[in-house]
Amino acid sequence: MAVRAASHAGSWYNSNGRELDKQLEQWLDESVLSHGPAKAIISPHAGYAYCGACAAYAYRQISPVLVKKIFILGPSHHYRMSGCGLSTVDRFATPLYDLRVDKQVYDELLATRHFEQLSIGVDQNEHSLEMQLPYVAKVMEDYKNEFTIVPVMVGSLSAAKEELYGEIFAKYLADPTVLFVISSDFCHWGARFNYTFYDKTMGNRIHECITKLDRLGMDTVERLDASAFHKYLRKYSNTICGRHPIGVLLHAVAALRKASPPPPPMSLKFLKYAQSSQCLHASDSSVSYASASLVFE
Repeated sequence: MAVRAASHAGSWYNSNGRELDKQLEQWLDESVLSHGPAKAIISPHAGYAYCGACAAYAYRQISPVLVKKIFILGPSHHYRMSGCGLSTVDRFATPLYDLRVDKQVYDELLATRHFEQLSIGVDQNEHSLEMQLPYVAKVMEDYKNEFTIVPVMVGSLSAAKEELYGEIFAKYLADPTVLFVISSDFCHWGARFNYTFYDKTMGNRIHECITKLDRLGMDTVERLDASAFHKYLRKYSNTICGRHPIGVLLHAVAALRKASPPPPPMSLKFLKYAQSSQCLHASDSSVSYASASLVFE
């Protein structure tokens, strides 16, 4: 049985299961249940020292008793592809316990011929999926033998491909036992990210401008309007690394709304926002984090 190692444990988050459990428990206790039960969440994927407390607000909205399958969509940071990729392993390791991959769903996705299979090296090099796994394990700990995961690495998709994958995932989003986890950080600002957008009409200080910029993007996502989100990205080129997984989710919502019978009303809200640091000078840099929850009302 092939197991993907927790390759970022010990660097991006605590490799000691007991200490990690305590840390996640504290963050979840400090967050607020205000928009659940979640059908999908958006959660950041930086080191937990930076974004762990923010991510808790997304995971706090999950009702684990309802969940049997968890799709985890994360952007590919290091491997170039124009589609989506699936792991070849059977389990993903975490310091808490291993998570089982849903091979039946993987077979269904592979049968569409729109997914490639990733080497173990590519798999282990990517952090956007792995950083969601300890939180998934923690939230689902009372049901650890009763759910599976469907990790999907998302490449640099065109708008048409975002729509294609949204249509593929729509039937799973409609399933009341399925949860989607969308892995994304928000603005990566600074010379080291080749992004230094600064408009003083959006804030006298750089970090205020970044906040306004991110809020504009979050507002379009809350409207569940894929075309508005694409327009926003074209206008500002905001360095939202999970823009394609977010776009896939928005297109899945759009496809679901066209189904018969139509789904219940859906509502997405951002619940927490944070920055790794507050930029004051052109030489500064920061990464923004935001957590959101989508519910069927």
